[in-house]
Amino acid sequence: MIIKYPDGSQKEYESGVKVSQITGDISEGLLRQSLGAVVNGEILGLDDKVYEDADFKVVKFEDKEGKQIFWHTASHIMAYAIQELYPDTKFAIGPSTETGFYYDLDLEHRFVEEDFKAIEDKMKEIAKKDLPVERIEISREEALKYFKEKGQDYKVELINDLPADEKITMYKIGDFLDLCKGPHLLSTKKIKAIKLLSIAGAYWRGDSNNKMLQRLYGIAFEKQSQLEEYITRREEAEKRDHRKLGKELDLFSMHEEGPGFPFFHPNGMILRNNLLNWWRGVLDENGYGEILTPIILNEALWHRSGHWDHYKDNMYFTKIDDGDYAVKPMNCPGSILVYNSNKHSYRDLPIRLAEYGIVHRHELSGALHGLFRVRTFTQDDAHVYCLFSQVKDEVFKMIDLADYLYSTFGFKYSIELSTRPDDYMGELEAWNLAEKSLKEALEEKNLPYTINEGDGAFYGPKIDFHLEDAIGRTWQCGTIQLDFQLPENFDLTYVDENGERQRPVMLHRALLGSVERFMGILIEHFAGKFPLWLSPVQVEVIPVSDKFKDFAESIADKLHAAGLRVHLDGRAEKVGYKIREAQVKKINYMLVIGEKEETSGKLSVRKRNGEEVQDVDVDEFIASLKEEIKNKTITD
Repeated sequence: MIIKYPDGSQKEYESGVKVSQITGDISEGLLRQSLGAVVNGEILGLDDKVYEDADFKVVKFEDKEGKQIFWHTASHIMAYAIQELYPDTKFAIGPSTETGFYYDLDLEHRFVEEDFKAIEDKMKEIAKKDLPVERIEISREEALKYFKEKGQDYKVELINDLPADEKITMYKIGDFLDLCKGPHLLSTKKIKAIKLLSIAGAYWRGDSNNKMLQRLYGIAFEKQSQLEEYITRREEAEKRDHRKLGKELDLFSMHEEGPGFPFFHPNGMILRNNLLNWWRGVLDENGYGEILTPIILNEALWHRSGHWDHYKDNMYFTKIDDGDYAVKPMNCPGSILVYNSNKHSYRDLPIRLAEYGIVHRHELSGALHGLFRVRTFTQDDAHVYCLFSQVKDEVFKMIDLADYLYSTFGFKYSIELSTRPDDYMGELEAWNLAEKSLKEALEEKNLPYTINEGDGAFYGPKIDFHLEDAIGRTWQCGTIQLDFQLPENFDLTYVDENGERQRPVMLHRALLGSVERFMGILIEHFAGKFPLWLSPVQVEVIPVSDKFKDFAESIADKLHAAGLRVHLDGRAEKVGYKIREAQVKKINYMLVIGEKEETSGKLSVRKRNGEEVQDVDVDEFIASLKEEIKNKTITD
């Protein structure tokens, strides 16, 4: 069999060679650092074997696949430690996540943070023993017998739900044996730094009809220094939490009367409207027409679109005049109806239709999280109807738009190409063509990208943009999707140059993604210190006493007349208190007005970062702020 490496080189092996041998043949130093490999898109551990021709990429801890292997093993070590400390525990599932690992547990003892140290100490003790992580293939009967004897009901249920022909594998660390597909580390020795993070409730299998389990979250690293860096970053993230800042800056609130439905306050609406008004202008300059489609549409439409078969569990339904209707989870079918309301010639294409559409999707209550995971949100959707020959150029334009958007806010980003999922609609040939078209567009743009196997939408593959914020966290945000399926389902047509009816291609594009989520990302990225053009209050005018209030008001009026958002703090409080409060509110500029300012007509300007400038001309100050707004300058 042939093993192909990322640099294009290749080597021949006998079938059944271990990942560790292939890696060691590249370099013994690489083998020492490696945790496994990605083989034909599948993550394998070093002890796993390769049986056929394969693309082969070694992964280390810094790779997301390496972290997945590392943290999956850490979750088993945590379960082993809990078994030692709490022998009556019943174990459910313990996967790795993008940010660490967790295990769902069923036991009488209710965990509190004071329990964490004992579990951490036991985990470190286990890891230090350099115990091998052994993969064991076992028959279904043997696996069921083992877990029934151990009283591990959740494992028995999982085994019974596996397909009859599926191979059963278990992994053994010391005295702990767990049902698991893997992959894992070769041994426990690489896990040097461990921290338990939190405890939460989680229904078994996410079903509120099932028992509530305890979900214990943790993180682990190869070095103590990595853990210390993580803790520092986590503390910074807590300071930036958009839910906390949203309350402090009076941007939005959440209420029991509408769980998962955010309430935006005046300050939040200023932020939102400035963001959307700017983006509307950008899209107008790029040839988009804006539409608005209904939130509720009849059920038959969702059958036709494919959402009924592939997405109905996430939808809300209602009845109108004895008819069945659904609250839209996506905007695409409404846009299609707009396209279909007129006949189109090839000369009309591409047609670019943008919509700030409000959608509703059912999320489990335990998954709700501020503005990041809600049940209603606004998408900056756009649907482009084009000729197949125009697809590449339109994708190029969308990528350029994405770059302009994200660079405006100082985001770095990476790109993933998400391919056909298991639950897909349409013909395989159309999917292959769609994936090929997106790959070619990215490669012609010379953009580095990774493949995210099986994570496309049910109607087409997609390009996903992952933003990196000010403290190094990544957020999946924008998406570009290529769709041959919905034009077919809705019989979309245009008339070609020969007078024949042809099928257009449909591109879906959302770059802010969820407006609410993007706002949450902005709040955390800037830690509430918004660029001037977005700030709810741009200038705070602070008279030192009532004696100078009239002059302060005249300054505030002049700034307001120039189109700036100004607040006059005329309270009978000390100046220092007013300045501190303005700083807490992250206001960009503070103007302290006293006798000197009234006499000279000049301003004392204090910036949000504490920098002060004296004797500033009012008109020059206004001009400088307008320039800052125009350039969308990012400042501390």
